[in-house]
Amino acid sequence: MINPSVMTTGERIRYYRTKAGKPQAALAGLVGRSEDWLSKVERNVIKIDSLSMLIRISRELNLDNVADLVGSTIDLSLVGGPEHPSVPAIRRALNAPPSHLGLGLPGDPYTAQQLGERVVEAWGIYENETERYAPVGGMLPGLLAEAYATLRATSGEAELDATRALVSLLHLHQVFLRRVGERKLSLRAADRAMQIADDTGDPALIAASAWNVCGILTSSGEVADSLDLARSTIEHCRPGDDATPEHLSAYGALHLAAVIAAVRDSKAPTAWDLLTQANTVAERLGTDRNDFHTSFGPTNVNMHGVHLAAEEGDAAEALRLADDVEVPEPGGVLPLERTTRYLVEVMHAHRLTGDDFGTLYMLKQIMEASPEEIRYFPLVREAVQSLMKRPRPQMRGDLQRIAEHVGVLA
Repeated sequence: MINPSVMTTGERIRYYRTKAGKPQAALAGLVGRSEDWLSKVERNVIKIDSLSMLIRISRELNLDNVADLVGSTIDLSLVGGPEHPSVPAIRRALNAPPSHLGLGLPGDPYTAQQLGERVVEAWGIYENETERYAPVGGMLPGLLAEAYATLRATSGEAELDATRALVSLLHLHQVFLRRVGERKLSLRAADRAMQIADDTGDPALIAASAWNVCGILTSSGEVADSLDLARSTIEHCRPGDDATPEHLSAYGALHLAAVIAAVRDSKAPTAWDLLTQANTVAERLGTDRNDFHTSFGPTNVNMHGVHLAAEEGDAAEALRLADDVEVPEPGGVLPLERTTRYLVEVMHAHRLTGDDFGTLYMLKQIMEASPEEIRYFPLVREAVQSLMKRPRPQMRGDLQRIAEHVGVLA
């Protein structure tokens, strides 16, 4: 019996793969990755930050719980378990015919402007508050009904504004549902948003909606499909000389979605080429923006460079590139989730280079920035467990505090 407190995710994958009698090439092929990729995972050179990939590996190794791979501090059973309390109501709303949603609501429908303000408020809670899942989850079903009621009651120029608000709301559904593990529902919301956006003919809205679909496809392991969608939409939505900033922002974000899909499809040269193209768009845009909540601009392009280097197993290069990234303050233009994920990547790079103090410093940064989100990163738990094997006197206090918070026992 293995001891989960003394093994990394990569070591556990190797243990259970060997126990199942599967060669590296066989398991890699079953989950759609290369043998070289799996070898790097098992040697802790690169990380797996996709829950869907962990689920696929667990199933191919005949495991009942993803916790067998990431540790037992959080239950991730594959044979049933509790869902987020807000999911049943969200599921009912997404399963209902759109023409039925919002019928019989008390009072008058919102105006398009009021609906937009309500959606912006919900996004603000999700992107900036450290405790966000309960309040946002409770808002989504009712707000979706109000959005459809508003759209039915709106005509003329305001109709496009109401449509944009509805698409933005469905994007929030996609992101929220993906983060709480409801990938099928997340894809349903993203697909609906893209269909609505496509009907408008608005290239910025179409690009943003394709970006959302790419996100859920990539997180579900369908990286080739995600890359194909991103590239075809890039061609379809190419901006002209008079393109608006929001068009450029959504178009550039689509390149970053393609970057992640490409590197996870073992196409690193393609990923670097796409990142270069994204940088060209960011230079044209000139500043960080969050149009359609796509988080695009020079800072996020640079963050993706760090991610690419780390994915290729070059932790030293990732840290070198990180020296040029200035992480925005909380509440700034980039969402908390994006900056937190970036901090985790930098932490992991420090860990791969054997810098314990750098790893602990980044753990403290993550803890301060996002005390709720830090609990949901397997890489964080692995790092804490690893440091606790050899705690230095100067580190014990901070390390113990973080270990207790994320649920890792000494």
